[in-house]
Formats: sequence, structure tokens, C-alpha cells
Amino acid sequence: MLIIDTHCHAGNNWFEPIETLEFEMDRNGVDKAALIQHGGTYDNTYLLQEAAKRPDRFKVAVLVDPESRDPLGDLARLAEQGAAGIRIAPSGQFANAGPYDIWRRAGELGFVVSSIGDASQFAADDFSRVLDACPDTHVILEHLAGVGFAEPPYADYAKALQHGERDNTSIKVPGLGEICARPPRLLPELEFGHVPPLFEMAKDAFGVQRMMWGSDFPPSAGREGYANTLRAVIEHPAFADGDDIEWVMGKTAARVWGF
Repeated sequence: MLIIDTHCHAGNNWFEPIETLEFEMDRNGVDKAALIQHGGTYDNTYLLQEAAKRPDRFKVAVLVDPESRDPLGDLARLAEQGAAGIRIAPSGQFANAGPYDIWRRAGELGFVVSSIGDASQFAADDFSRVLDACPDTHVILEHLAGVGFAEPPYADYAKALQHGERDNTSIKVPGLGEICARPPRLLPELEFGHVPPLFEMAKDAFGVQRMMWGSDFPPSAGREGYANTLRAVIEHPAFADGDDIEWVMGKTAARVWGF
């Protein structure tokens, strides 16, 4: 089975170097990955240089400085350097671009947008307007639409999932450590006391062909660990039918990211 990690971080200033990520990927049979630039870092040189050394294994989603004098030009230059995506918050604004300009430009360049936010931001009408204004830009909702530790009836999350009706959206599926409290007693088996039906809700809204696994390495190392972010998704009953798990673990990402 093809396995692609669509949400991991590497850096030479914060987080871990790419070799640490590759160790975890190799140890767990992960074939490829999307490197997502970590917040506050607008120099994308390290990720682009490292990905260029391994062009069949890595794609890069960059950040553009919101205070840049020429954010659209920056994005075009980053495309020339090999970037495949950009990371933008649902309410992301650029001082020298209109509210939808960089989203539209991303689509024109063939970029995907990896969007970071919480469920309330994804549920907001402003985000709906972004998606409607940029139908040719593919937008991925990170971190299961930012739902985190939520309690029923999951109102914001449910509203955010309505974006699954749009053809230009998909959603990242994290490890259970992002949505479940770690048990006080850690047994040899991976087990969480209560697993909310959030994966099932996302599947109903998006379908497995627009869902993709993302480990959130290295922050996930402080939750359940890299291997368990993968294992919990593979073993989740929501993806037990047919080839569902093949889409979530790799086939969707290969299509959306262009691997």
C-alpha cells in the first residue's frame, strides 16, 4: 500500500531536521511526504533545498510573509524553486494583496493550499466566501478541520464539514492523539478511552477519495508517537471497507499533491 504523510514539519531552526523525519518514515514504511512550513518561518530555503535532493519523495507547502511588498510575486518565485503548495489560514490576509488574490494565484500556479485553522474558523462564512471565490484552487483543511478535543454536538466541526460539498476541497486525517485525550495509564496496546466519531463524520462529508493522512510530525512525537499516528488510522473501523484505507493513506494524496 502506498503511504504518503501529508502533514509533517522539518527545519534547521525549529523542530527537527529532515533526516529525523526520514528515519521515522523509513522505519514505518512511509513512501512520500508533504513538508508543511511551520508557522512564523517565511524563509523556505531549507525545505525547498532538501526536497530538491529527493524530488520523488517530498513536496513542499511554503509560507509567504503577510507583510511582503509583493506576495503574488513571491509565490510565483517559490513555484519556480519547486514549491507545490502554500499554507494559509482561513482568515489569512496579506498587506499588499486583496482578500482572495493569493488564493486565486495559488490555483493559477497549480498549488494546493494547506489551510491551518480551528473548526470555528473553517465554519465561518468568510471561509466559505474564499472557497466560492477561488473554485480553481484546491484547499485542504488541516488537522481534521482543526476540531481538536471537542464535545458533542460538534456544531462548528459539522458546519466546517459542509465544505465537503465543494469539489475543490479535501481534509487531512491526523492521529488519534489530536482528537483524544491520552489515557493516564499507557498499556502496551495503543488504546484511547473514548474515540469520538469525528473520522466517520468527515468520511460522510468528504468521502475517502478526498481524505488524506497527516502525522503532524514532530509535534505528534509528544502525543502518541509517529508510528501510532499511522497505525491508529490504518486500524480505524471507519476505513475498513474495500479500498478505503488505500485512499486515506496514499491514493488521495498522490492525486492532490501530484506525486
